[in-house]
Amino acid sequence: MKDTREYIIDEAYRLFLNHSYEAVSISMISDAIGFTKGALYHHFRNKEELYRAVIDKHFPITGLTVDVNSISMEEYTRLCIDHTHKILKAIFGNEETFIPVNYLSLISDCFRHYEGFAENKALIIDKAVKDVEVILRNAITRGEIRSDINVEVVALQYFSLSIGLAGDLIRTSSVGSAVKSMKGQLNQLYYLLKK
Repeated sequence: MKDTREYIIDEAYRLFLNHSYEAVSISMISDAIGFTKGALYHHFRNKEELYRAVIDKHFPITGLTVDVNSISMEEYTRLCIDHTHKILKAIFGNEETFIPVNYLSLISDCFRHYEGFAENKALIIDKAVKDVEVILRNAITRGEIRSDINVEVVALQYFSLSIGLAGDLIRTSSVGSAVKSMKGQLNQLYYLLKK
């Protein structure tokens, strides 16, 4: 039963990725997987529930969990890069290059068709920015970085550089190139902050 459910999710993912949420119907999904609609409804109540399962499995966008009171800014920078790389590998698999518009379309559909998606991601973002603020303040106290910075602005810059990764993905269509660009930018920002 679990294998069947996973098969449905994976096949629906391909359809949602190559078409919009609106363009994919239950009939289209059942035809693609070779199941009757009734068999499909045995696993998922409706298209919305299936769509949420697809996004939850194939877009594992999570926040980075660290001990904000003990981690150095340098270590946090490295972990940020590693965490982002893992998320991208989970989303894109082993495809080094891809068609970014399909992924952007799918993720933008989440804001319209996945109830709670935007709010959940906003909470992750807010927590990430607050965590960076604490890490920055601690780094200042320890003498790791300069004290003449605006902590709130720099925390937003750290987050914005991670989000800017989407622009690099579009520009290069390459996970490796985008992560390399992010690494260079975050390392440069950290270098500018160091005492």
